[in-house]
Amino acid sequence: MINYDVSEYNRLNSDLYRKEKRNLQIEFLKLQNWAIKEGKKIAVVFEGRDAAGKTDTINLLARHLIPDHFRYVHLGIPTENESKKWFKRYEKHMPKEGEIVFFDRSWYTRATVEITMGYCSKRQYTHFMNKVISWEKSYIEDDLILIKFYLSIEKRQQSKRFNERQTDPLKLWKLSPNDLRMADKWEIFSFFKEQMFSNTSYEQSPWIVINANNKMVARLTALRYLLNEIDYEGKKLSKPKTWDVGINNHRIEHKGIEFSGLTYQQFKLLQKLIQNQSS
Repeated sequence: MINYDVSEYNRLNSDLYRKEKRNLQIEFLKLQNWAIKEGKKIAVVFEGRDAAGKTDTINLLARHLIPDHFRYVHLGIPTENESKKWFKRYEKHMPKEGEIVFFDRSWYTRATVEITMGYCSKRQYTHFMNKVISWEKSYIEDDLILIKFYLSIEKRQQSKRFNERQTDPLKLWKLSPNDLRMADKWEIFSFFKEQMFSNTSYEQSPWIVINANNKMVARLTALRYLLNEIDYEGKKLSKPKTWDVGINNHRIEHKGIEFSGLTYQQFKLLQKLIQNQSS
């Protein structure tokens, strides 16, 4: 698990946000063109609590991509048959060659929402946790690039966003009774979330945890991480100088030991060393 935390970054004004967003979106379009040309398959998973900003982040990432070569997947309530054949439910949505697929919640719903709310049995949950890594690795061995993001927000931040939705007629549709019931089970969800991190984060596909209390920072952080991790043709990703000023709170965990208080450069160097040791 990589805890990529920039919550204390307070130098991001609106002008800087727009400039950084444009630069990163240009690079992401280059990445997509490379994926199309080389027949690459890229799946980007977004998990997190309700109101964490998953959909908005995907919207920013996908805004200027070529429509025919990316898909947005947000599945509703599963049928009884889909609930029994959980992995098969998602297999038909996995990316084809030359395609990027964004999952707004994914198969990991079983590891968090479903078990928290009692929508699946303990047996189904255990089966999922025992099988999910081998299922993912079968795709990775077939050249899938899998990135798993978890957008993390504090309880008070979620309450604030819920209140905004309740009082804004244009956002009210975003708040469901189920969201409120989930919020009441905060601690239970937290327990299963930690189980997910501990048991489903591995070398080829770690969980990337992003502090999403600041939506602007979270969106750009996710996009910059994607661009950093994937080597694509014509890559000209500038060093994030502005992001480095005053930021010493990047964190990374390795073998149960957390390294915190890192600058961006220290974080990337340590991440590379850990990956080299594991290979």
